[in-house]
Amino acid sequence: MKYILITGSEGLVGSEAVKFFQDKGWKVAGIDNNMRSTFFGVEAYEPMITLDICDQEGLEGLFQRFTFDAIIHTAAQPSHDWAKKNPLLDFKVNAQGTLTLLETARKYCPNAVFVHVSTDKVYGENMVTPLEELDTRYNATTIQGFTETIGLDFAGQRSLFGCSKTAADIYAQEYANYFGMNVGVFRPGCITGGRHKGAEEHGFLAYLAKCIKENKPYHIFGYKGKQVRDQIHSYDLVNAFYHFIEHPTPGAVYNIGGGPERSVSVLEAIDMIEQETDGLCKYEILEGRKGDRQWDVHDISKFRKQYPSWEYMYSLKDIIKDLSI
Repeated sequence: MKYILITGSEGLVGSEAVKFFQDKGWKVAGIDNNMRSTFFGVEAYEPMITLDICDQEGLEGLFQRFTFDAIIHTAAQPSHDWAKKNPLLDFKVNAQGTLTLLETARKYCPNAVFVHVSTDKVYGENMVTPLEELDTRYNATTIQGFTETIGLDFAGQRSLFGCSKTAADIYAQEYANYFGMNVGVFRPGCITGGRHKGAEEHGFLAYLAKCIKENKPYHIFGYKGKQVRDQIHSYDLVNAFYHFIEHPTPGAVYNIGGGPERSVSVLEAIDMIEQETDGLCKYEILEGRKGDRQWDVHDISKFRKQYPSWEYMYSLKDIIKDLSI
């Protein structure tokens, strides 16, 4: 029997990971403290184990009870907008919490495979490319998606959320490099799926579907609604984690997303969800948000080359259907 620790186990990715690994026959310890209810006002759930990742004493007690073969760290404060309201708590959760978890793992189970869920927001302004404006979206003219080679140095405009996640990202890499731990870093953009508790400040596609289904007004922030994001379903992301856990590459960093085939603008998403639900979106275009991007699409060829047996289960159409139920 293999044991896995999943932080943020009541969130989108965490809850998907709990089910995925239970279905694989793993023994799962899921920890959460329902902070997303505080962050976004979404419904709170009863976690398997109520524990804050910043609680070092509590984490040590957990690691003394279980010897984990793997750890998936999804717990985070995930919103740009919320981070600017409370940057100290944002840093505590994202940076300090990650470091506390890494150090506890090093102390009690240094051979465990550790998957750190980072974000592409660590790239800041480096994630830019020439674009052309079309009727419903912006399109890149020279690349299909961003690779890991664009780098983190002098990125600027990361947002405060991007800063705290960058600190966590670098610590995760260094625990692999300095201590020889089996740590892998995944940098997704938009993760979604039917489990997503969409809120205006986080998870645009799920929240958009919610607004259309419930006939609520939706706010588009800047770029005339033509800004593009590629979407990856939480199942496909967790399956990528599983492939890494089975054959880890210590210190590796991967951009992970839906790629060009699962890219969609806000205007295009509105049209697709309206067709799927027979609803109508009442939207208003507001001023853009600082640090936001016009085009955010991932080149995941590095991960696919190293893990060729991994495949997507969800197309963009499948994702829209899942959100529209």
